[in-house]
Amino acid sequence: MRVQDFLYRFAGFTRSTLLRAATAATCAGTLLAAPLAHAADHVTLLTSWYAQAEHGGFYQALATGLYKKAGLDVTIKMGGPQVNGMQLLAGGQADFILGYDFQVLSSVEAGIPVTTVAAAFQFDPQGMMTHSDVTSLAGLKGKTILVAGSGRTSWWPWLKEKYGYTDAQARPYTFNLQPFFADPNTAMQAYPSSETFQAEQAHANAHFFLFADDGYPPYNDTIVAMRDTLKAKPDVVARFVKASMEGWKSYLNDPAPANALIKKDNPEMSDAQLAYGVAQLKKLKLVTGGDASTMGIGAMTDARWKKTYDYMVGAKLLKPATDYHSAYTLQFIQTAKVMP
Repeated sequence: MRVQDFLYRFAGFTRSTLLRAATAATCAGTLLAAPLAHAADHVTLLTSWYAQAEHGGFYQALATGLYKKAGLDVTIKMGGPQVNGMQLLAGGQADFILGYDFQVLSSVEAGIPVTTVAAAFQFDPQGMMTHSDVTSLAGLKGKTILVAGSGRTSWWPWLKEKYGYTDAQARPYTFNLQPFFADPNTAMQAYPSSETFQAEQAHANAHFFLFADDGYPPYNDTIVAMRDTLKAKPDVVARFVKASMEGWKSYLNDPAPANALIKKDNPEMSDAQLAYGVAQLKKLKLVTGGDASTMGIGAMTDARWKKTYDYMVGAKLLKPATDYHSAYTLQFIQTAKVMP
C-alpha cells in the first residue's frame, strides 16, 4: 500500500470517497456561482365588469401563458356595479384597471395622476338598440329613448347635439328590457354582446347602431395605471401591454382557453353568450379595426384623444384647462406592435 493510500484510510476516507466529495463540492460551487432566476413580477389587473368576452384578451394571456412568458405573475380581479376601479387603483389595490376615456379625463381633471397606456377597443361598444322600423340613429325623433344615469354624462349630450334630440325623449334605463319589448316606439342604449343578445334570445326583431360609426370618439377597454407605476416600473408596464395585446390576437383566433377562465370567474356567463360576444367583437372590429389595422392592436393616437377632449369640453363634461395630454401616453403601445 502506498503511503498516500494509507493516509487516506487512516483519516477514514478512501480515494473514491474523496473524489465524490470533490465532485459534489464543485457542483455546489457552480450552483452558488450561477445567477438566481428572477421571480416573475406580480401584477394585479382589475376589470371593468363581471368577466365576459369584452375581457377575453386579458384572460387569454393568462390562460395560454403569455403573461408568464413575459415574466409576469398576473392576477385578474373582476369589477362590478359596486366596484370603484379608479379608487382602488389610486389606493394601490390594483396595478392596472380596464378603463374608459371619459373616466380617465375626469380623474385627471380632479387631480388623480392616472394615465392610459393602451386601448384594446378601438371604438366604444356603446350603441342604440331600436325596433326594426328605425334605419339609422337619425331616425329616433318622436321615440322614447331609455338612458342610464352614466349615459347622461357621456354619450347622451353627443346624441342630442348631433341629431337634435331633447331631454323630454329620455327615460331612465333600469337594465330591464321589458319596456323595450312592450313598446315599439321605444329605443334603448345597448351593448352589442349584452342587450342585443337578450333581444335575439327573445326573438325580437331589433336593430343595433354603434355610436362610433357616426363619429362618437372615445376608446374603450383601455389599460390605465398610476403615473408612479409608469415611472417606477416601465419594463413591467411594457411587458404587460405587449402580452395583453398578444392575448387579444390569440383570443380572436381561439377563445376557448380564456372562456374557460371567464366562466370560472363568472359562472353565470353561458357558452352561447360568450360565442355571441366573440362574434360581435369580430363583426364590429372593436379590437382589430381603426388604427389597430395598421398600427397594431391597442393603438392610440393624439388626434383621437383630442377629439374626445374637444367633445367633452363642448358638452361641458370637462373643464377646458384640463391637461388632456397627461391622460394618455403612446410610449408603450407604439413599441408593442402586435399586428392583427
